[in-house]
Amino acid sequence: MLKRTRSMVCLCIAAALSAPSINANTLELPDIGTTASSTLTIDQELIYGDAYMRMLRSSQPIVNDPVLNEYISGLGHRLVANADDVKTPFTFFMIRDRNINAFAFFGGYVALHSGLFLHAQSESELASVVAHEIAHVTQRHLARSMEEQARRSPATLAALAGSLLLAIASPQAGMAAITATTAGSMQGTINYTRSNEKEADRFGIATLAKAGFEPKAMPRFFGRLADEYRYASKPPPMLLTHPLPEDRITDSRARAQNYPARRLDPSLNYNLARARIVARYAGIQAKAAHDWFDRTEKKAAPGVKAAFQYGRALVHLDNNELDEANKILQLLIKGDASNHFYLDALSDLYIAQKQADKAQQMLEKAMKASPNNPVLTINYANVLIKLEKNQEALRVLQRYTHDNPNDVNGWQLLSEANIHLGQSDEDLAARAEILALKANWNKAIQYYTQASQLAELGSLKQARYDARIDQLMVQRERFLALQ
Repeated sequence: MLKRTRSMVCLCIAAALSAPSINANTLELPDIGTTASSTLTIDQELIYGDAYMRMLRSSQPIVNDPVLNEYISGLGHRLVANADDVKTPFTFFMIRDRNINAFAFFGGYVALHSGLFLHAQSESELASVVAHEIAHVTQRHLARSMEEQARRSPATLAALAGSLLLAIASPQAGMAAITATTAGSMQGTINYTRSNEKEADRFGIATLAKAGFEPKAMPRFFGRLADEYRYASKPPPMLLTHPLPEDRITDSRARAQNYPARRLDPSLNYNLARARIVARYAGIQAKAAHDWFDRTEKKAAPGVKAAFQYGRALVHLDNNELDEANKILQLLIKGDASNHFYLDALSDLYIAQKQADKAQQMLEKAMKASPNNPVLTINYANVLIKLEKNQEALRVLQRYTHDNPNDVNGWQLLSEANIHLGQSDEDLAARAEILALKANWNKAIQYYTQASQLAELGSLKQARYDARIDQLMVQRERFLALQ
């Protein structure tokens, strides 16, 4: 992964200034040279959001895990389908960070820290956090905060966007940036933020109820968070950006009482996602992970016991204890043959056992029931590469990257398949797309230029590379001009 040496403050302001690759020729750029006098348009918010997401990919440990991404996206879009005032598409993603935090920004992007899963005790509690962040987007709180601050300060829209985006992702640095940008107006900012938080709670609880989750999960989760860190010298980032005074918790409890009480059975998929995070993204040793599974399983409902077995299987698999992993996974898949968590793990196991052909047969059967599913498709392409069926893998991945252009996994596998086939130009093109997703325009253009030089003169392939170079150059020039 490429490293960036600029400060985080500069990073976020640069993100606010950069331009997207999607619809780059049709969207009007925001006027960032003047004081914000009115709320940003939706098109402008999409521009800021796309740019900031690219910078996050370059600077943060984003989890590119197909199974977890499918779970988070499914949960998020179930909530979005029941939210009011939705004006943008939504993208949900995870950052590998043990700190409890979640944040939303322009363009419908919602980030969840992996540590959030370890603190939320049910799917409804996790959903309550996601619903709250969705409400921040639908109610356009970031744009409204910029407008409010612009009334108090001569700061440009770009400076305000940079400091506010930084504040939601990196609270200590962000608050310092806002102070510098809007000197003397912090109290008004805090008050405005608190009103936003209550409004997000109100809309979030309504969304929770409509989506079939427990409305009381929100005050329960926030109340436990406030109690746990009430006297902490270093509270988690979530409490810095989402303050939890007693009146806010009381208000959310009262609002939740207005909805019918709902008791849900524990979600197996939520617990599977949680187990996968403990096994692979919590940064703990195998023994500590096993201890966590043993300790937590004792308090778990019978219907989710399989999740702890799954977590143990992943730890065994990642430590090359293949026989132990196989025993567990075979029992799990026998009881739930279409579960994507299990299919993904078994695919990795068969590859580790040098039996990739078994993985191919298993995945082909699963794909008949769920064609074009991202989890199954990515695993299938990976298996084909391991079986040295690279031409077949290319056909799968070319369609996949067309349908999922923002998924780094697809481009990485496409690069690998082309390397095996000795197609250096296509390898360079795939790697260039990964660089573009991280806003590294210069390197992306360089790779596409090299690919064009390797292609046959006057060929359709060379024309495709040259057209992409032109697109990337437009994006780069707009980025530089706006800085």
